[in-house]
Order: sequence, then structure tokens, then C-alpha cells
Amino acid sequence: MIGMTKGQKAFSVFNLLFLTLLSLSMLYPFLYVLAGSFSSGQAISQGRVTVFPIDSTLANYTAVLSNPGIWRSFGVTLFITAAGTLVNLLLTALMAYGLSHRELKGRSLILILVLFTMIFQAPMIPSYLLVKSMAMLDTLWSLILPSAISAFNLIIMISFFQNIPQSLLDAAKIDGCGEYRTLWKVVLPLSIPSLCTIGLFYAVAHWNGYFQAVMYITKPKLYPLQLKLRQLIVENQAEQMMQTASLTLQSLEGIKMATIIIASVPILLVYPFIQKHFIKGAMLGSIKG
Repeated sequence: MIGMTKGQKAFSVFNLLFLTLLSLSMLYPFLYVLAGSFSSGQAISQGRVTVFPIDSTLANYTAVLSNPGIWRSFGVTLFITAAGTLVNLLLTALMAYGLSHRELKGRSLILILVLFTMIFQAPMIPSYLLVKSMAMLDTLWSLILPSAISAFNLIIMISFFQNIPQSLLDAAKIDGCGEYRTLWKVVLPLSIPSLCTIGLFYAVAHWNGYFQAVMYITKPKLYPLQLKLRQLIVENQAEQMMQTASLTLQSLEGIKMATIIIASVPILLVYPFIQKHFIKGAMLGSIKG
């Protein structure tokens, strides 16, 4: 704070305190659920749990992890997230590379149609009928293909591709590279920050995907983790886990909290590994070349 006026110092201190309190208020619900997942059912029912476990126990996680349905749903969600993100990145990169060329015929019309989908989304019934007509109901493809390209992510990638120096693309063509080889050998290696950023957006959307599964999936063996979580919390199927693990009725809330943590933590662990790419990609993708 050297060289700052008293007003600027006061504002900086106030800003720091405000943002700290705001961050803590957002972090508290997660810490409460995390503490509750390691606490006894009696401590939760008595309201003694805050941000630290009371009467620490692993019984809640034992009940959840011993349920085959959770593991099956976890595997389904992993497949959707991995395969879906790969499909998303591939199709988004291909479309963005073409639209990043300003000389492309019909480019303006295509961009207008892309922007139109950001403002006016397809209604629920036509979307369902489309998926049904393509024989994708009760298949995992119904959770991947309908959202294969996000208009927002597409625009970010187009902007990033346009920042790549044209001289590099010209040099690749002089060396005999076609469009696909130029994309694979030159453009994509330079676009790692953008790909990480968009890949994170897609992965989080797939991992937290819920509404599409409710619409298109009726077979319990294909339920993703978020839909299984809904069954436990809304439909009280946690009682079955509780009975299987020989727990008391008071453990019901603890089982729900443990399930929430299991469904949330894996995707949270991904972010620290790509944080530097995420920030760089978001910054570069927002700059017009």
C-alpha cells in the first residue's frame, strides 16, 4: 500500500474484508456438508455440526460406497464427462477453425445462426422429439450429442484462433500442410490454454448434467451420478443404504451429505491442475485480434 492515499488504503482494506467475508459465506455450505458427512447422525439431528465433524465416523461413506448403484452411476458420469468433453472439443475446434477464416463464404450467416441459439434455445418438447426420432432415448449419446457444441465456447475458440499469427498458417501451407494438418500440427498445439478453458466448461457441464438425464433416461442402470443424487435426496432412497449398512434413522442426513461430497469433489480436484491454463485461456480468448 506504499504510495496510496488514506482513502485508497481504507478502500483496499474494506474491499479485502468484504471479499473475504463473501468468500467465507460461499465456502461455509460446502464445509458444513463436508463436516456433516463425517459426523454421526445424532450430532447432525441435534444441530451440533458447523464446519468441524462431531463424533467423527466413516459410517456414512461406508454406506454410500457399499451401494452398487452409486458405483454404476459414478462410472456412467465418468464416461459421459470424458467422452462428451472429447466430442465437444473436437467438434468445437473443427467448427471454430473454419469460422475463424474471414474469407469463408457464408461465415456471417453461420455466426448469426450460432448467436441465435444463445438467445433462443430449443424448447423442451421439440428437443425430446428430435432425440426420440434419432433413436437416442435411453442411450448415453442422448447426454452427449445434443449439447455437442456450445455457442459461447465456440465464440471463445474462434476469437482465440483469430489471434494466431497468419504468418504461421501461411508457413504451414508453404510446407505442404492441408487445412486438417495445419489445425492438428500448428493451431491446436498453440491453443492449449483455450482448449483447457473450454474443456473445463464442458467437463463441469457434463459432470453436473441433470435435466437431460431426467428427460432422456429411464433405465436405472444408465442414471448418471447427479440423477442418482436426486433419488437419494428427493425420493429418500438413502433409507435403502441406511438399512443395508445397519444404520439408524438419524444417519439419513449424513448419508445424503456423504453422497453430495462424493459427487462434488472429483470435479473440484480437476481445476487446480489446469488453473494456469484456465486463466490464460480466458484472458486470451477475450482479446480480439
